[in-house]
Amino acid sequence: MTKLIVAKFGGSAIGPNGETIPKIVQRITNLKKDSKIIAVFSAPLTIYNGKKRSLTDVILEQGRNAENGISPSLDVVKSTYQKILEMVNSENKENCKNTIDFHLKKAQKALDEALENKEFGNEIRSQALAFSGEILMSHVMNHILRSNGIKAEAIEFEDWPIITDENIEFTNFLASESIEKIDKTAELVEKNEVVAIGGFIGKTIDNVTTTYERGGSDRTAADLGILFHKKYETSVDFEKDSAVVSADPKIVESGLREIIQLSYNEARLAGMFGMKILDPIAIKEIVENGVDMPITITNMKDPEKITTIKRELDKQEGHPIKIVTGKENCAIFRIETSAIQKLLTSLEKDKHYSEFIILSPFTKDGIEFSRILFLDGEYVKRNEKYLLGFDSLATITYNRGVITLIGDEMWRVQQVASRTSAKIGESGLNILNMDAQEETSRIIIVIEDTQDNIRKAIKAVHQEISKINFI
Repeated sequence: MTKLIVAKFGGSAIGPNGETIPKIVQRITNLKKDSKIIAVFSAPLTIYNGKKRSLTDVILEQGRNAENGISPSLDVVKSTYQKILEMVNSENKENCKNTIDFHLKKAQKALDEALENKEFGNEIRSQALAFSGEILMSHVMNHILRSNGIKAEAIEFEDWPIITDENIEFTNFLASESIEKIDKTAELVEKNEVVAIGGFIGKTIDNVTTTYERGGSDRTAADLGILFHKKYETSVDFEKDSAVVSADPKIVESGLREIIQLSYNEARLAGMFGMKILDPIAIKEIVENGVDMPITITNMKDPEKITTIKRELDKQEGHPIKIVTGKENCAIFRIETSAIQKLLTSLEKDKHYSEFIILSPFTKDGIEFSRILFLDGEYVKRNEKYLLGFDSLATITYNRGVITLIGDEMWRVQQVASRTSAKIGESGLNILNMDAQEETSRIIIVIEDTQDNIRKAIKAVHQEISKINFI
C-alpha cells in the first residue's frame, strides 16, 4: 500500500513573514521521497507593533475594529504576503500574486460587511479568517513548492473535504459527510507529490464557511488521516520547534527528559492539561472514528528527534511518569449527583464539549455531590446560565489551577501521590484538592490560580519525579 503522510506546519513552523519556509520546503522534499504528502498549513506569523503575532490575531483585531465602527485594514496582512511572495520564482510569481489579491478581496469583503452590520461573527468571521489566513497560505505555499520543482497542487475551497456541523465558530467534524466529498482531493493526491490545504477551516453541507477553535489545524490534519487511512498507509506528522519533553521548557529549564513514545491516552491528557503537543480533540476524533495510525511530533530543526504517538505502545523503558504539566484558568462545577447525567449527556450531544474531568464525588448532609473540573474557565463563564439550568443550586469556583502527572503505567511509581503532594507543600503552596485514580493513569492536584503558583508547582514536582523509585 502506498504511503501517505499528512504533515501539519503551524504558524511557528512558518515563522514571521515566512522566514522559515525554506526549512518547510526542505522537510517536504525529504518526506516525499517515499510517500505522498498532504501538507496542512496554519496562518503565518507577522511582526506587528514590534511583536510576533499570528495573522489570525490581526484579523480578529480588525474585526473588533469593524464592530466599533473603525474601518478595518488588511495592510499588515498584505505586507506579510508581499514578503512571502519573494520566495516564489518568476515563472509562478504572477499567478501567486493574483491568488493573493483574489483571496484578500474576499477577506476585505467580509470585514466590510462586519463594519456595515457592526457585528463580526459567524460566517463573516470565518470567511475573513479563512481567506486571509489558512486557505490563502496553502495556495501561496503551493506556488513556493512549485518554484522548488515539486509537483504540487492546492485544494480549492469549492472542493473542500472537511465537512462540519453548523456550529460556525466552534465547529465539529462530520466523518461520513466528509468521506462523500473527498473525491477531488483524492484525485489531487493521486496525481501530485504534494497537496496543500489550509487547516482550521471547514464548511457545512450547505457551503457555509466554518472554523474549529484555535489550534484547529491539528484537527484538520487528524481528520484528513481519518479520511484517507483505508486508501493509503497513512501517518500524521506535526512539525514543531521541538519533539516532546517531560515538561514545558519555558517553565522547567533543566533536567528535561526527551519523550520517545506516548499513547493516545497520554497525549490527549497532556494536551488537555496544558502541554502544546497537539489539540487533544484531534486524538479524540481519531479514537472515536476507530482509526489506528501513528502520529509523530517532529523537531523541524533536527528531524532525527521525534516523539511517536500510538494507540498501543512498544515495550516501555525509562520513567513511567512521562510528563508533568499544568493548566491555569480552570473552574470547578459542583452539582448534585442525581442531576449530573443529564448535564454530561448534553455536553456531549448538544455542545460537543469534552474538555473537562470528573473528580471524585463527596457527600454533605446526606446528599452526594459530583464535581466537574472544567479546563477552560472562560468557557464556563460564557455558559454559566446553561450549566446552572441543570441544577440552580449548583456552585462554580473560578481561579483554580491544576497540576497533572501523566503516564499510563504510573502505578509502578512508589509513593508518587505522597511525594508529589509533599513537594508542592514544601514550595509554600496550598493543595485544595487531590484526585488520584489508578484507572485513569493520572494524578490531578488543584491549587489556587494566582501569581506564578502553577509554574512553581510544575518545577517542584518535575524535580521530585526523578528521585522517586519505580518498579
